[in-house]
Amino acid sequence: MPQASRPGKRVFIETYGCQMNMADSELMGGILLNQGYTAAANLEESDIILINTCAVREKAEERVFGRLSHLLRYKNENPNVILGVAGCMANHLKKEITERAPYVDIVVGPDAYRRLPEMLVQAQEEEVDPLIDVRLDKAETYEGLVPVRSEGITAWISVQRGCDKCCTFCVVPFTRGRERGVAPSDVLSQVRNVAELGYKEITLLGQTVNSYRVGDYDFSDLLEDVVKVDGIERVRFTSPYPTDFNDKLLETMARHKKISKYLHLPAQSGSTSMLERMKRRYTREEFDALVANIRSYMPDIAMSTDIIVGFCSETDEEFEATLDLMRQVRFDFAYMFQYSERSLTAAARNMPDDVPMEVKGERLKRLIELQESISAEVFQTRISTTQDVMVIGESRRNPDDLCGRTDDFKMAVFAKPSFELKPGDIVPVHIHDATSHTLIGRVPEGIS
Repeated sequence: MPQASRPGKRVFIETYGCQMNMADSELMGGILLNQGYTAAANLEESDIILINTCAVREKAEERVFGRLSHLLRYKNENPNVILGVAGCMANHLKKEITERAPYVDIVVGPDAYRRLPEMLVQAQEEEVDPLIDVRLDKAETYEGLVPVRSEGITAWISVQRGCDKCCTFCVVPFTRGRERGVAPSDVLSQVRNVAELGYKEITLLGQTVNSYRVGDYDFSDLLEDVVKVDGIERVRFTSPYPTDFNDKLLETMARHKKISKYLHLPAQSGSTSMLERMKRRYTREEFDALVANIRSYMPDIAMSTDIIVGFCSETDEEFEATLDLMRQVRFDFAYMFQYSERSLTAAARNMPDDVPMEVKGERLKRLIELQESISAEVFQTRISTTQDVMVIGESRRNPDDLCGRTDDFKMAVFAKPSFELKPGDIVPVHIHDATSHTLIGRVPEGIS
């Protein structure tokens, strides 16, 4: 077997998709650093280019194919450059990748990153067809590996991999495999490590993160231990699954100041009949009851959601039910998409993608307009309040301003005060204006 180490080889990792993909890119960076590779500052100086991909929507995959065709020029300029595709798209479209982009050298799935150094050496030393490893491993949690963290104040920590929910529209169970939790000791080791490195906020990641369980130890227990780590000022998590909330978890969230009072709560639809076709495990009535229960513990909690419009055979009445959900819950913001069929899924096999594109587009437009108006109203309610803001850094629009996130995950922009603030500092900001996406304020006089 060839030696895996290649000291000095420079690697550039480009990431598409969710925070889980960002965390996986950091994981790959750590694996390669441990084998003697170094990070390339840009594409021009790279010996190896890895594209970490998303498969949730067709648009994301087409964007990657376009990007691969652009990256071909680096191989044309230097035939020794290795080009690899990693992540969910590698699992979902491994055959199509090798057909549409035959110049790709490596296709590696989310459960095969330990083999990445070996695959790179093989690709460099042997004249072989694209190397492919997309095997799913129901035991792989990458325990004991140390990611290379991105700069900033927030660290992403994966506590769970895979998903068992098998919604009919979703390809994740086919690209990331069965649900399994990372050992609590490993999670807490990572939390302590990032605290020592100076990170002030962590986001715990999982496809259905609140279903995390290792033996009798559940997600509430994990949160209880995480908030005890000195140096971490805020704890967030994403994305929870609606049916996996219980009073124990909500009580834990409400009790600890460090746990952000913000939830991303994917609804997908406001129609029970649509939820049944999606194989979501709750009804509209149960979702409404959950929202009410969450707000009984945390009345001022902020919430966002995911919504799909134009799923198989969606009727006008079912879409109107989704609009009704948005009006009733009044999410602070939302991620809204047209349905795009994903191969391998139950919907692709058994349900017609029969809502016309123009109907999907019109419904999405109406949904976005409604949510924009709700978001504007919600953000307006923060005017004349004082919010604790964790500083991110200078505003990109005005170097005289700083920006940061409130506890409930709203972006705030405020004038630099007379005293110095560093990224990660938490400062009170009095809000005097707002848009549908941003709070605008100033640090009160007398604060230092």
